[in-house]
Amino acid sequence: MNPDLPLQGIRVLDLTRLLPGPVATMHLAEMGADVLKIEDPGAGDYARTMGPVRKEVSQFFVAVNRAKQMLRLDLKDAGQREQLLALVDDADVLVESFRPGVMARLGLGWDVLKARNPKLVLCAISGYGQHGPYAQQAGHDINYIGYAGMLEQNCGADGVPALPNLQVGDLLGGAQAALQGILAALLAVKMGGPGRMVDISMTASVMAHNIMPLVAVNNGAPAVPGADLLTGGVPCYSVYRTADDRYMAVGALELKFWQTCCAVLQRPDLAQRHWQLGQQVGGADAQAVKAELAALFASRTQAAWTAAFAEADCCVTPVLRTEEALQHPLFRDLVSQQVHPTEGLAWTLGQPVRFAL
Repeated sequence: MNPDLPLQGIRVLDLTRLLPGPVATMHLAEMGADVLKIEDPGAGDYARTMGPVRKEVSQFFVAVNRAKQMLRLDLKDAGQREQLLALVDDADVLVESFRPGVMARLGLGWDVLKARNPKLVLCAISGYGQHGPYAQQAGHDINYIGYAGMLEQNCGADGVPALPNLQVGDLLGGAQAALQGILAALLAVKMGGPGRMVDISMTASVMAHNIMPLVAVNNGAPAVPGADLLTGGVPCYSVYRTADDRYMAVGALELKFWQTCCAVLQRPDLAQRHWQLGQQVGGADAQAVKAELAALFASRTQAAWTAAFAEADCCVTPVLRTEEALQHPLFRDLVSQQVHPTEGLAWTLGQPVRFAL
């Protein structure tokens, strides 16, 4: 028995497209589930042609659909729809990401599916959930994180919201929330309960994890964008440019780490100017110390600072480029190069969750 494949024997039907659903089902496949990706006979998943295509499909499609089997079905055709229902009879999970109501209009609503298989877990991923005034509205990651108050807080010193390259709504709100719901529902079935529908609102899931701004509101002082404890309001938790236009990430949030950081910087006089000792978050002294650190870090290259902090336990690290991260020893067990049947050699990111017996 392979401890890293705890979902062996679980059968998953994947009707999703683009990013959230495919990532969720990819992780299920990596943990041993048998995932069958079902696409329409035309263009199929839009991800197939998003970005450069070497031969047949994009690297985006390759990256989020590994370890899956593929099948084309026209769900508007009665005969092919019946083929899907026959697959449902023996499936444990079906994941879809259509707008609410589409599955029902196809004759594949929850009432139909659970009648065919009372133990089935159906996961429906949508931007705003299956019910409510926004259920039928279109949206993308930028809209979900905007509504949830996350995007407003993700900004630089100029206060302009910055677009994150990690799709928080799609991946935290969609993929990870879907995994959570699917696994919980599967556990309930394995404990003797009935199947159930898992309704994932990507916007609601982001909102549910927007913890620090919620804490600030509850404390009576809504977080100032770009100037809160974790968004640039203190010198001990920020990003600094180096002499070679690279960056260092300073995460010396606790006093002990800050004091060690100041020792490496050869500035022990700054060690007592810390938020835990009364420094106002976002205040004048915090900004003054940030300016001093900016000048210090700008005096040496990233490599030089990385070497200087290598033996110091104070949460100061280089900001790596993706191509550097792929070859960093930290990810030796996660990253590999694999040959795709049609697209050739490419970097592949493995399953980050490890199990042991």
